[in-house]
Amino acid sequence: MLRLALITVCFVAFAMLLLCIKMFLVPGGKFGSTHIGGSKEMRKRGIHCVQSMDVIERQENPYRVNERIK
Repeated sequence: MLRLALITVCFVAFAMLLLCIKMFLVPGGKFGSTHIGGSKEMRKRGIHCVQSMDVIERQENPYRVNERIK
């Protein structure tokens, strides 16, 4: 059981090291933006993150049709 735990910890440490290679080796290296809005292709297609889309959808529509009958 202890052997399996040590092997697992070694694999996780190695994976973290591989993920952080750019940060360690490149001066000023950092992870890229993981948000949808940070992707140039997504912006070109008009796709935004959920929070942005929610704000857009909740805005008052000046062209709406009043469906109430008086």
